Amino acid sequence: MELTVWGIITALVVGLIIGALGRLVVPGRQNMPIWLHMLIGVGAALLGTVIARASGFAETAGIDWRELMLQVLLAAVAVALVAGVGGRRRGVTHR
Repeated sequence: MELTVWGIITALVVGLIIGALGRLVVPGRQNMPIWLHMLIGVGAALLGTVIARASGFAETAGIDWRELMLQVLLAAVAVALVAGVGGRRRGVTHR
């Protein structure tokens, strides 16, 4: 696999989309910057692809909807975890 500028740009765009879809799945408001959604999305996309290939269901031509659903699910879990941790930190008041 060759790492090119186009490959990096594609990974960032896909990560942004996966992160945004993951954010939409999580109920409530998440006060997170866009770069964090992109980072979560890229991580979820990579992890989802690894899991899908290891499970043997990422061998289809075109869009693999099961792999995409797995990636969005992983992004949603990560968004919920990060938003929950960040929300608790902001909610703490020091007296």
